[in-house]
Amino acid sequence: MRIVIAGGHGQIALLLERILAERGDTPVGLIRSAEQADDLHACGAESLLCDLESVGVDQLAAQLAGADAAVFAAGAGGRGGAGRTQAVDQGGAVLFAEAAERAGIRRLVQLSSMGADREPSPDTDPGFASYLRAKAAADEDLATRTHMDWTILRPGHLTDAPGTGLVTLAPHTGVGSVPRQDVAAVIAHLLQTPATAGLALELISGDTPVEAAVHSATP
Repeated sequence: MRIVIAGGHGQIALLLERILAERGDTPVGLIRSAEQADDLHACGAESLLCDLESVGVDQLAAQLAGADAAVFAAGAGGRGGAGRTQAVDQGGAVLFAEAAERAGIRRLVQLSSMGADREPSPDTDPGFASYLRAKAAADEDLATRTHMDWTILRPGHLTDAPGTGLVTLAPHTGVGSVPRQDVAAVIAHLLQTPATAGLALELISGDTPVEAAVHSATP
């Protein structure tokens, strides 16, 4: 499959691109700077220069044409304040989904965050609360796209620990953490499991192998 990944130079995206390339897919990462291209190529991915904060939806749709699936893994990462968080984590996600739909892509996996399905508590850090609200709005938009086979993935606290290949994946898992490597592995399997379309799933470390966890999450 040819799989286009928004946020192609992010930590999870780079891990995902390597997994996809090693299994014979063609990952294509959207990047904001040409200087990032070498890192993608080292993972076996193609690169496509595209800034989600400035590209138009028709232009992006043309760039996505021919892809079999898409992954939204972009994020402001707390840089630029609440305005940029809203522009990338919400606006960028909505733009990407709209462009993918116009390009005829049915399968889309959106990387969200645990907690995006509820209003942040009053004691939540303001920056993180803005991030959760932006993710929530993006998730709500995607859920309205009935012509797409979307899956929303909401991991818990992300770590750089080595992946274990053992996770808990369910509509509600409880609070926990998960290595980025395992998040990438789950996304890779979700792309191959269209039966998870229409689901919003939380993800933390657990005791179930990734492939089995993905299949057990299907209706």
